Amino acid sequence: MAGKKKNPNAKYALIGLVVALLGCVSTGLLGAGNALISMGMFTLENTDALTLALQISVAVLVLGLAIYAILSPDSIRRFFTGRQARYGSNSLILILAVLGIIFVANYIVFNNPKSWDLTQDKSNTLSNETLQILATLPEKVTATAFYSASLNTASADELLLKFKTNSNGKFDYSFVDPDTNPVAARQAGITGDGKIMLQMGETKEIASFASEEEIARTMIRLISPEPRAVYFLQGHGEPNIESGGDLSYSIAKSTLESKNYTVNTLNLLSIKSIPEDALTIIIAGPTKPVSAQEVALLKKYVNEGGSLVVLQDPRFFTEFGDSPDPLGDYLTSDWGITLDDNIIIDYENTQNPFQALSSQYNSHPITQNLTNNYIVILPQASSVSAAAGTDTIILTPLISTTDQSWGETQLEASADQFPTFDPATDTQGPLNLAVAGENTETKGRVVVFGNSLFATDQIFDAYGNGNIFINSVDWAAEQEDLLNIPIRETTQRTFLPPTQGRFLFLVVMVVFVVPGMVVFAGIYSWFTRRKRG
Repeated sequence: MAGKKKNPNAKYALIGLVVALLGCVSTGLLGAGNALISMGMFTLENTDALTLALQISVAVLVLGLAIYAILSPDSIRRFFTGRQARYGSNSLILILAVLGIIFVANYIVFNNPKSWDLTQDKSNTLSNETLQILATLPEKVTATAFYSASLNTASADELLLKFKTNSNGKFDYSFVDPDTNPVAARQAGITGDGKIMLQMGETKEIASFASEEEIARTMIRLISPEPRAVYFLQGHGEPNIESGGDLSYSIAKSTLESKNYTVNTLNLLSIKSIPEDALTIIIAGPTKPVSAQEVALLKKYVNEGGSLVVLQDPRFFTEFGDSPDPLGDYLTSDWGITLDDNIIIDYENTQNPFQALSSQYNSHPITQNLTNNYIVILPQASSVSAAAGTDTIILTPLISTTDQSWGETQLEASADQFPTFDPATDTQGPLNLAVAGENTETKGRVVVFGNSLFATDQIFDAYGNGNIFINSVDWAAEQEDLLNIPIRETTQRTFLPPTQGRFLFLVVMVVFVVPGMVVFAGIYSWFTRRKRG
């Protein structure tokens, strides 16, 4: 019986298999890359080149298999008719079944999204109060988060996604870079970075930062847009609140209006009464003293639950001269808050020591969103002293300088030459730059800054300047308590790195032992089957 004729080209068939293997690996990698790009996990400028490379890889795979089939047709025939074909078909059916189950499961989950919070402290679940607000939204709310490229949007994106998931289609959000789209930021009344504008119909409100509590409070204001009136005191040389150069308060005014405040001016010298709708009176940058008669009206207003936000410059930069300061006397006698007669020299600011810098914050609703490396700049400021307080008056220093500063009292000498610290007359830092006071009996509130320039148009948008001003007005107007969402304590979980010996053991097990066992099992199985024929 004559033997089968041997195919002389069979020895070259291996080349086709190698080409097919390279094409398979390349196709898998490029396909995975394409899938990741389509899911938005990373971006690629030239996606056409990736698509072309994927097509070439598939062509190489098919060409390699074709070469193998042409050069070794007997092997292909045995593969499809022999025992391996039967086993292979069973494996193929199982693989297709598993892939089908995975596809169907993912399709169902994608079209019916559901999440489970398995954390111990339920840190990934919105509070019941927030869920109730979302359930009672009368219209769809659109959130626009203004984040520049310097801020990480991951935590804000995760939080806003929770709001969207639990809103039954009534909450959606997007991100805008205020640096690349400053027009949109200005039209929304956004100053600074990391703020979120919520809009429902024609009504807009701004959340100062991304937290569940802040966004929920903002939605409450959005749902119930009650009139909120604030007044800038006028008649003492204060800067204009309309657009009028760098020293006006037009940006502060527009920002307050974007939060649905009604901003007006008030001249007590002519009106001699405070409007009933005034939530707070802002006294910003008077160059001449507020009269005793006006202070009497302001005192009565605060004693009845009103509030003041005082931004007063050092006497040296005003026209006070030797005249009495009834407003300063009232703050000292009734509140224990004193505007010191000095100018802060701050060597923390190496470029301009006459500009006081602060990143030292005490815990208070006014400073709650200034802790993310925001500094506050107060040029030509005086320090603000706070007494110990009483049973009914709570005083909280808000921001302070470092020990690299002092309060310069020889102001005339400082104008002619660069000041130096004199321990006999000057006050060594840290020094308070702002103090907040609350009377628990009358519910009156005051916020006092030893500077007015920080909130002017010139530097309102610088770092945390605008934030602390707006926060001060919100707190004085009692707009921070619209919703009392309990802040949950986060469970601290610390990963303790293993010792050097344990680390080496882990490396040996993961890198060598486990993969080695798999390789050994495969080789053993191959030898066993080869022995059996």
